[in-house]
Amino acid sequence: MKDIHITVIDKQGNKQELVAPSDMGLSLMEFLKASGYPILATCGGMALCATCHVEVLKNYEQLPEPTNDELNMLDTLPEVFPTSRLSCQIKLTEETPDLEVAIRGELEGE
Repeated sequence: MKDIHITVIDKQGNKQELVAPSDMGLSLMEFLKASGYPILATCGGMALCATCHVEVLKNYEQLPEPTNDELNMLDTLPEVFPTSRLSCQIKLTEETPDLEVAIRGELEGE
């Protein structure tokens, strides 16, 4: 089993190194929530709300292409980046590269 090293930058600029399993079928959103990040994830991971928006700062090009549904949802955001993704649509598998992401979506309590 390959672990995935994920560097997370929160909205305050704090950086944390995390290690995610690749064999549990988790999405990046589920892993971030389980790691204590208060991501809103209103739609529960269905690519319907964009509250789990992240900017992928490392290895974006090694991820699977975003779906049309994901791209359409990203288009609704007031601020989007060239490497924006919905974290609910990034599945953590053996093929997932190590990542660095900045949280850009809505957080609980905001």
